[in-house]
Amino acid sequence: MNDKRQNDMAMKTNSNTYTLIYSSVMVIVVAFLLAFVYQALKPMQDANVALDLKKQILYSLNLRDLDNAQAERTYSEVVKREEQVDGNTLYVCEVDGKPKYVIPLKGMGLWGGISGFIAVNDDRQTVYGAYFNHESETAGLGAEIKDNRAWQEKFRGKHLFKKGSADVALAVKKKVDDPDTQVDAVTGATLTSNGVSDMLREGIEKYRPFLEKK
Repeated sequence: MNDKRQNDMAMKTNSNTYTLIYSSVMVIVVAFLLAFVYQALKPMQDANVALDLKKQILYSLNLRDLDNAQAERTYSEVVKREEQVDGNTLYVCEVDGKPKYVIPLKGMGLWGGISGFIAVNDDRQTVYGAYFNHESETAGLGAEIKDNRAWQEKFRGKHLFKKGSADVALAVKKKVDDPDTQVDAVTGATLTSNGVSDMLREGIEKYRPFLEKK
């Protein structure tokens, strides 16, 4: 009798129905555990994302090499408030007692999204600093827009607009013909550099009402 019961149990556990039920239960359990872990870690992940954004804004203001605590403290001291310009966020800052305005930028590179921040002096015409980021540009080529600090520093002092023109002139060029408004393209990364130029033009244009105020 016991042998028959064991054989019946073996047949049941080897059946397709048993396999489907077991698999479904396991999927539900794993999904529940993943959802629990996600919810538990989400506040920490959100805090890390917010801190990274603050650091990028500080980088555009030439405030770098800060640990997390220093970045949080410096951000609270430097960034005075956020303003809306036609629905777009502008960061109003103060560095060494002088106003600076940080403009967020978003665009497309060769392989994915690129982004950045341009800090503008209180004349609203010249660049105080710049920082760029990317999602998936090629290391040693397009990724240099983020990794090459010296390249980012070339934007300092450049003009947003060409004298006598209302068009955004700040750009990245393979061959620079206007040193006041242009920066050399990243070597071997023409398409990414073009993406940065497009991002600058489209991003700065959104803030024209603010930049034209004297």
